[in-house]
Amino acid sequence: MLLVVGAGPGVSGSVARRFAREGYDVGLLGRDEEQLVRLAGELEALGATVGRALVDVTDVAATTAAIQRLAAGSGRVDVLHVNPSAYRAADPLTLTVAGLLEDVALGVGALLTSVQAARPFMGAGARVTVTGSMAADEPSPAAASLGVQKAGVRNLVHSLDRTLAPNGIRAVSVTVRGALAREGVFTPDRVAEAIWAAAHQDEAAWASEVPYPG
Repeated sequence: MLLVVGAGPGVSGSVARRFAREGYDVGLLGRDEEQLVRLAGELEALGATVGRALVDVTDVAATTAAIQRLAAGSGRVDVLHVNPSAYRAADPLTLTVAGLLEDVALGVGALLTSVQAARPFMGAGARVTVTGSMAADEPSPAAASLGVQKAGVRNLVHSLDRTLAPNGIRAVSVTVRGALAREGVFTPDRVAEAIWAAAHQDEAAWASEVPYPG
């Protein structure tokens, strides 16, 4: 089973379709019911069994309960994909501490909650994948919190990978080095292909961060 946290019409939707085409059943967590229903229909048309949960992934208790319900239905989580981040138009001189912490709760905290909730259903060979961004290295002052989120989530992925590796579970962040677009290298479908490849790396040469394009 693929479990997608922060499911929507962009990269996360493309990831869900990519895995569904390979025979994965899919669990979807997100805040927009219309988008969840639409994506679930697309995945079912591809032959996937789909579960969905309408949840604010910054709500730890609600997210934990939703993940455990969806995972229990399948009995296992093979891949946990965590996608959310917050875009806030505020530079470092206008960004408030409250705003920064709210964004980090989404862009980093949701990963922590999701892994902790899914861990009982993840066995050897399971994978955690995260949509990363070049904002971790080259933050835009106009959206200062995004860079903090992406640097934080990358750091957490490295820690998760080292923690989970002894049990045969690996984590990887795919650092997207460009802006998403409808055409060219940075379409959601092409990023999803990179995430698929990252999840299926040779474990003997595992990298917990993979740049895209490589």
